[in-house]
This record gives sequence, C-alpha cells and structure tokens, in this order.
Amino acid sequence: MFKTILHHHALSGGDCAKLCCTKIEDFSVHIGRMDIFSHVHMHIHCGQLTALIGPNGAGKSTLLKAILGEVPHTGVLHYVDAKGKHTGHPRIGYVPQYLQFDVSAPTSVMDIFMACLSKRPVWLCRGKKLRPRVLASLARVKADHLIDRRLGALSGGELQRVLLALSLDPLPDLLLLDEPVSGVDKNGLELFYEIVADLRAREDMAIILISHDLDLVAKHADQVVLLDHGVVCSGTPEEVFHDPRTHAVFGMLAGNPEGGEAL
Repeated sequence: MFKTILHHHALSGGDCAKLCCTKIEDFSVHIGRMDIFSHVHMHIHCGQLTALIGPNGAGKSTLLKAILGEVPHTGVLHYVDAKGKHTGHPRIGYVPQYLQFDVSAPTSVMDIFMACLSKRPVWLCRGKKLRPRVLASLARVKADHLIDRRLGALSGGELQRVLLALSLDPLPDLLLLDEPVSGVDKNGLELFYEIVADLRAREDMAIILISHDLDLVAKHADQVVLLDHGVVCSGTPEEVFHDPRTHAVFGMLAGNPEGGEAL
C-alpha cells in the first residue's frame, strides 16, 4: 500500500548544497517503438511553481517518473546550487494523483507516517517519539487534527493534504505534484493550492505541478509548460494561454482560461 511513498522517501536522501535550479536537458522516454516524449528542456528555479499542462497521454506523469528515476530515459538532470555549481541528488518530494489502499482497513494517518519514517515495522514502532514530528508535518498543511483518523474516513482533499505532508518530511528541495487535487471538491482544491503557494514562498521550494485547472494555474503558477509528446511552448501563464499553439492542442480559447473549457 505504501510502496510509492516509501520509495520516494528513499530517494530523498543525502545532504547537498541549497538547490537553486533544476535543469532538465534533452529528456526523452521511449517504450518499445513508441515515443512518450522527446527532447524536453526545462529549468525549474527555487521559489518557482511550474505547471505542466497538456492533453491526456501527453507524457506529463511519465516526465515526473523519469525525474524520479522510475522510468528509463535519455537526457540529463543537473541540480545547481546558488553559486552555480552542480550538486548531488537533492531531496525530492512526490505526491501521486491518488493512493490505492483498502478503505476498510484500520490504518490511520499516524500509521502511514510511522511506516514511512521508521525502518522498523509499524507494530514495533513507538508512536510517542514520532508523534510530535508527525503533528508538525501535518500542521504545515493544516491537517494536524487528522493524525488519528483512519485513511478510509478521509475526504479526497484531506487525503491529498496528508500525502503532501508526508512528501514534506524531510523538507524537499524539489516537490513533484502529479494532479494532486483530481476529484477534490472546490474548497479542498483552493485550500491545497493556497498551501502550495505558501510553501513556495516560505520555504523557497521548487515545485512542478501537473494540473488540468487553468484558472488556478493562471492564479498561482510562475511558469507554464505545455507538453504534448514534447514541449510545445512555455512561459508565463499569460504567454502560454494566449499562444495559438495552445489553442491548436486543446481546441479552446487559450487566451481566456476562465471562460474556456477545463483542460
């Protein structure tokens, strides 16, 4: 159940100089004879929220998995510190689109944190020692009141905030969000985006977000990348939404995201 979350906490290891920029250079993923995407170039700066938009099957989620090292790819990732020097692998946080689990299981929010933060089986852990740390992590996303709630009793928005809190312990240099509010109601969606905006500003964190909600992308993103088996265009939300290539991909009035069809 916790395989994905545990795996990405394993990637989040090692100390490195403060990350300044992530450079994705000439990334390509091919599965058999199929090109998922080719020749992707992106620069993600600290304190910047980059939104990935594109049609279904454009390669957005695969790009995040390639960054995480889950998918074989060509191309190079460079992590650069504030002095312009290349660093080692930074801490990476990851929030999946959804978490598959048995909703009838008695697993609590505290249990999932203990499974990810301890090397020992949950039933051998002493939760008292970890509880203050877990409460602090949940408080960062306004979810500390959920610590003893069963996972199956959480709303979609509450579960995604718990997964976000988990991805922030330890605090990452680069945060990857794969459609984290898909299926979440409007209030939960807006709260999630407010929390992410606060993290970006307060923690100077680099964030890559896959989203289909143009209104919130226009409100919160610093940079938008339109991906369709490669980078079609990139720039500020205004630049991308007014680009005729965006209209060609989505068949919508790209210059008016509020009045257009949701991506």
